[in-house]
Amino acid sequence: MFTAALNFTRLRAQFIKEALSILRDPRSRMVVFVPPILQLLVFASAATLEVRNVDIAVYDQDAGRWSHELVQRLERAHFIARVRHVDSERSLHDLLDHGEVIAALDIPVDFSRGVAAGAGGRVQVLVDGRRSNSGQITVAYLSTIAAEMGAEVEPDALSPTPAVVRHWFNPNLIYRWFIVPGLTGILALFSALLITSLSIARERELGTFDQLLVSPTSTPEIIISKSLPALAIGTLLGLLMVAAGVFLFRIPFTGSFGLLLLGLVLFILSVVGIGLMISAVSMTQQQAILGAFSIGVPAVLISGFATPVENMPVFLQWLAQAIPLTHFLAIVEGSFLKAMPPGDVLASLWPLLVIALGTLTTATLFVRGRLR
Repeated sequence: MFTAALNFTRLRAQFIKEALSILRDPRSRMVVFVPPILQLLVFASAATLEVRNVDIAVYDQDAGRWSHELVQRLERAHFIARVRHVDSERSLHDLLDHGEVIAALDIPVDFSRGVAAGAGGRVQVLVDGRRSNSGQITVAYLSTIAAEMGAEVEPDALSPTPAVVRHWFNPNLIYRWFIVPGLTGILALFSALLITSLSIARERELGTFDQLLVSPTSTPEIIISKSLPALAIGTLLGLLMVAAGVFLFRIPFTGSFGLLLLGLVLFILSVVGIGLMISAVSMTQQQAILGAFSIGVPAVLISGFATPVENMPVFLQWLAQAIPLTHFLAIVEGSFLKAMPPGDVLASLWPLLVIALGTLTTATLFVRGRLR
């Protein structure tokens, strides 16, 4: 009993020391707390695939009634900031070449005549392929404008009945509803990763790591004492960002908060294990920071945050299953919008538990090797 109490005393002392080393340093407090909150506020508005405030070039060779109507509709479109009129194909191409417009419309001389004759009018649309995703979205917007105009020109024309589209979970396709829950996982990932990556590397730079070599502290106690502060801070930051999503960005939260909290804790534990491995092999804090970003950035790209995992090669699909962020994104996004059933949440929780056990066990072996 005395040994157990003594071990607990050492563990508590190590935990307090580790927490104070983070919270007492103004630079550490700034790095841990300020960037995630600022990044959430900035990225929630900047990281979007919506197309807005773009310029469109128009070369109207027709100058008839229907070409004028088409241009008027373009000028009233909410996503277009400015319609730039040109008087030659060369000017049209120059604007695209210099990236001043995302798309250009070349209206032929017989456009209005074709529309009036019921044959329909054809317009050539040139798109800047260097911005492929935005260009495709712009073409979809322009096609919608043309279809609405065509429906008014020939209201009685026989055409297939359009499908009635309903978007479940996000009926108005508000992009912020998708991006903010994902940012919660990404920013919590980097916060916990940086905190733990710097822990042992910082002690090695300050010279206090040698004291651990001669102290009676065991390897599990070192792992636990360095994991708990990162777990507490990472969980707190995650909850703050979830609260910001609900109360600041007004994103509906329809799932189970308890299951989300459990998923967040397992997710942070998984990341803590990875961070401790990085810290154990790093000789300086600079190496630890570089190591954290070398692992964190690819993890975000492979996790399915921006592109579906199903679109990736089979090897990367398997690798994505070993990344904690992949499973946490499924939990947090489903908890916000989907009211994900507990069975589906558990399907993402058990991989997080396995990853957490694996990373923490491997981190223990790494740290033990450094203490010898």
